[in-house]
Amino acid sequence: MNEWEFQVLEDKTTVESLEVQGVQVRRGERVRLRPRAGGDVFDLALEGKIATIESIEQDYEGNLHVCVVVDEDPGRDIGLMRQPGHRFFFAPTEVEPLAQEKQGAPTVETKRILIAGIGNIFLGDDAFGVEVATILARRSFPRGVRVADFGIRGFDLAYALMEGYQTTILVDAYPGGGQPGTLLVVEPDLQNLDSAGTHPGFVDPHGMNPLNVLRMAVNMGAQLKRILLVGCVPATLGPEEGKMGLSEPIAAAVDEAVELIDSLATRILAEERPAEK
Repeated sequence: MNEWEFQVLEDKTTVESLEVQGVQVRRGERVRLRPRAGGDVFDLALEGKIATIESIEQDYEGNLHVCVVVDEDPGRDIGLMRQPGHRFFFAPTEVEPLAQEKQGAPTVETKRILIAGIGNIFLGDDAFGVEVATILARRSFPRGVRVADFGIRGFDLAYALMEGYQTTILVDAYPGGGQPGTLLVVEPDLQNLDSAGTHPGFVDPHGMNPLNVLRMAVNMGAQLKRILLVGCVPATLGPEEGKMGLSEPIAAAVDEAVELIDSLATRILAEERPAEK
């Protein structure tokens, strides 16, 4: 089964491991592909190839599918980003576990933290998350930490949330309590996204309400683990015709936010609970 066919299935559930030929296999391990006879041209081309398990997923009928990225595929990095065309789905009977000595180091990188800047650069202080992400992107983080400026691209953020990050840190304007420039760390209740409504704190002038994106990601099959919002109380979102540039108190808070998020990431990687500010 290819990526396009699998996407039409609904209610996909990720499975941690499954037994194949008496061996427990899981994400990151390598298998040899043994497609069933009578398959399509892809099955013929992939016969005997070595591949890495990207995920194990269960469809709405309860059938298990092993999603793999082929080791020899020049576009395997695209597959690891969960993009169509470079991920292939096989039944458990169509993969053969490799001997332990042939496994080598896991080739699927553990996705620990996603730091996502959100905002509209044409709406004054709403550009706060974009500015913070731009600065953080210049820093060096350990493997498994990704920094990205999503701007107003809600679908792109939803797809990124499907990649299985242990923690996602959203950076956005957030009109909570305090004076303009005040920084807040908020952890939404992921168990009550559907009943939460639109949180009065989340800004939505850019058409990408973070709670709506979280709901969309869950409906698309994402299994959200932990979400933190690092927000800054804005002073102004500019006039109706738009305005570029941060106001003085928000610009002054950018460096503090960068250090706060760096500290949060360090604590999370050390498996410590970050203290809210």
